[in-house]
Amino acid sequence: MLAANGVRADEARRSVAEFASGYASVRVFVESFRDGFLPYDGGDVKQFFEQLKAEVSPDVIFTHQRSDLHQDHRIVSELTWNTFRDHFILEYEIPKYDGDLSAPNVFVNLPAPIAERKVDLLLSHFDSQRNKSWFTADLFQGLMRLRGMESNSPSGHAEAFYCRKVVIALNANEH
Repeated sequence: MLAANGVRADEARRSVAEFASGYASVRVFVESFRDGFLPYDGGDVKQFFEQLKAEVSPDVIFTHQRSDLHQDHRIVSELTWNTFRDHFILEYEIPKYDGDLSAPNVFVNLPAPIAERKVDLLLSHFDSQRNKSWFTADLFQGLMRLRGMESNSPSGHAEAFYCRKVVIALNANEH
């Protein structure tokens, strides 16, 4: 994760700590690049990703979807794929003014209490985004309801991701 300032970095760390409590291992990496300037700070951003590659080999990586119209999000997605070429990567969507939501191909059905908790965590941990008129509980619930309808979720709620590549390794001993 890349964040523009201390406030957003703290928000990211607190939200992950609360949302991922109970998981064996979750790491959040935060760097202080200027918001909206990642394409212009490309060398420094690329170096940050190269350092990540030397430090971690995660089981799953979450990054912005490749067609995200926000320039910082798009660069992060590109560098994620460039850096972690043989890892399992899921791209997430962020609703915003750009209207760049499209057709995801991976759905995770969510029980209603988990969907509600996700919205509560978003709203309680990201105060820096509250000035955006779209940053509301009904928008996040609505997106999960839409993705729930698309995936025929029993609860009516789902989270959606974009997956470009899945590698299924067969165990050679089974042949």
